[in-house]
This record gives sequence, C-alpha cells and structure tokens, in this order.
Amino acid sequence: MRSQTPPLAPGEPGFDVTVHTVLNDFGPLGRAYVETDEAKADEATIIENILSGQYSHPVRVVAFNTAEGWACDVTEDIARAVWSKVRSEYRPIGKIAQEFLERALGADATAGD
Repeated sequence: MRSQTPPLAPGEPGFDVTVHTVLNDFGPLGRAYVETDEAKADEATIIENILSGQYSHPVRVVAFNTAEGWACDVTEDIARAVWSKVRSEYRPIGKIAQEFLERALGADATAGD
C-alpha cells in the first residue's frame, strides 16, 4: 500500500480560502508581492485597496488556494471589478487606479464611459 503525500495546507477549517496578492512595482527597488494581512487578502479588499491608492504601482494580481491546489493571474478580472465598482458607485478614479486599469484592460478601456 502506497502512502499518500500530505496536503500542502492542513485540512482544518479556514484553510480552504482563496488568497489574493498584489505584485507592486517599487521603481528602482524592483518589484515585490505586497505583504498582506491574512484577513485582508480577499478580492473585495484588493479591489478597494487599488481604488484607494494603497499600492504605489500595482502590476499584477495573483489568486491562489492551497487547499484546492491552484493559482492563477487574476489581474484582468480584478481590473474589470475595479472598473465596475467605479461605474456603479460613481467613484472617482485616482491616477494609480487609472494606470492599473489601462495596463490591465488596454489604453482605451475606460475612455468614453
């Protein structure tokens, strides 16, 4: 009988969550994933953080779930959600959020709306 490899994440409650992390460009210091509190690594918080200018230059958003064994680039999905929130809540877009939207969705993605 073969022994099974233990999962990367314990099978305890609270570990089957999707975590979002942001790759930020710090200019001459390079790029790094921003350290995030476990309770604030959800999609809604990342969207709000982009809108409120919490990142100096967000480049990419990655989501992962170790309990399910997957990770993927969700940058475009997050950008669309940011744009949707801006439109539905009639929120102003700061320069950093605008640049993120343009990089993720294209230069003309937010024009004319």
